[in-house]
Amino acid sequence: MTGAARKPQTGDVLYLTRAASVQFLRPITVRVIRVLDWPTYDGWLWLDGYELAASGDAVARRSLFVMPAGLIWRDPPPVVRTTSRRPVARTPVRVG
Repeated sequence: MTGAARKPQTGDVLYLTRAASVQFLRPITVRVIRVLDWPTYDGWLWLDGYELAASGDAVARRSLFVMPAGLIWRDPPPVVRTTSRRPVARTPVRVG
């Protein structure tokens, strides 16, 4: 979904292309940490977020200058768990 009416919020996953800023010659996916209240030009905003790898893992923290009209919302990537958990050994309780 794109559009200027929607404001980014903490937790949103955005796909950033040249429509958001010329700095994104290579598009990136970002999870928003917060929208920064920094002075900027009319129609632009600063985002603080994590750049995401294809797996959904955060690979870099970035402060980004973007045009809200060029933002593309994505569903959060699925969480991939690579570790397995062993069941906890329980000791029987003796009564009496």
